[in-house]
Amino acid sequence: MAVWDDMVGQGPVVEQLSAAARDADAYVTAAAAGEALQVSGSAMTHAWLFTGPPGSGRSTAARAFAAALQCVSPDRALGGVPGCGFCDGCHTALVGTHADVEVVRTDLLTIGVKQTREQVRRAQLSPAVGRWQVIVLEDADRLTEGAANVLLKAVEEPAPRTVWLLCTPSVEDVLPTIRSRCRLLALRTPSVAAVADVLVRRDGVAPELAEGAAQAARGHIGRARRLATDERARSRREAVLRMPRRVGDVGGCLRAAQELVDAAAEDAKQLSEELDEKETEELRAALGGGDGKRMPRGTAGAMKELEDRHKRRATRVQRDALDLALTDLTGFYRDVLAHQFGTSLAAAGGSTAQPVAEAAAASRPEQTLRRIEAVLACRAALDRNVSPLLAVEAMAMSLRSP
Repeated sequence: MAVWDDMVGQGPVVEQLSAAARDADAYVTAAAAGEALQVSGSAMTHAWLFTGPPGSGRSTAARAFAAALQCVSPDRALGGVPGCGFCDGCHTALVGTHADVEVVRTDLLTIGVKQTREQVRRAQLSPAVGRWQVIVLEDADRLTEGAANVLLKAVEEPAPRTVWLLCTPSVEDVLPTIRSRCRLLALRTPSVAAVADVLVRRDGVAPELAEGAAQAARGHIGRARRLATDERARSRREAVLRMPRRVGDVGGCLRAAQELVDAAAEDAKQLSEELDEKETEELRAALGGGDGKRMPRGTAGAMKELEDRHKRRATRVQRDALDLALTDLTGFYRDVLAHQFGTSLAAAGGSTAQPVAEAAAASRPEQTLRRIEAVLACRAALDRNVSPLLAVEAMAMSLRSP
């Protein structure tokens, strides 16, 4: 299986990355042989910016490209395209154990200066065992202003065989000075049919369930897989889509808002609890307090720092869960609006037909648009660190308004 096989519905991007991987392989091969290689017009460059909506596969594409750059398959000498997926270079890069591929992600709200400087120092090193030093920054949009300025210096003056792969939802999420030094790759949302096909082939999901999950996730591969394989995730989504029918009075608005926030908190707790416990036990063991032993003196600060990190991560996970619920709610009203205009796209969001039809009959298109704007305003308020309950209550009251 080639490294590009996980890039669903991204044909043009695969072509560009394949061409760049070929040129990169030719460059390293020529350098190893002591030959000069003409680099003008090359499809390869030292910094790439992968953009696309959530679920489009930005990090998947970046990892696949990193694997192709490290490919050591003998087929390359016979004209084969780097990125076989089977050789040691491809395999270790894909599973995250390659010494020269560093994947940077964060569970927190931001990536700070300290962590970015560590990656910049790494970028100055020559490859240890591979052909390139590759740094994949999955959450480049979470860089603080200071961290972005640190990264800019590294992108402006790159080491000869270092490649930066930055992933963001939009080009607007990084500094203009950074994006001007990167080659842009815009990924698109995969089609529902393509996502459903992946779920059937690779996850063994029943075709009907795969189709429904792909529609509900609107092409988001990771979320479609979760909806198809996790009954609790499907139940939570159904609860979110019942909210428009529960905002008939003020009491109903407040109860629905509280339940939505509580559901997001429960979802976040489920996702974080296991990881928190594992990290705590690992740190205790590293500090000499494993197997129930008393913690040595002087280690309280390290444990407190880990607890603070867990709290910050819980905040991000809860916000992400709540944002996902609001995205589902936006999709519901989008289906309502499509139904009101009589288009054939009304079922594209995976919403149940009857609630959509009822909501469409009970309101006018301009009211539906105002409700969509209310949901989007709630998402914007959460981005500004407004209390989740207050933001959702305000949205619920707006959904009730005629």
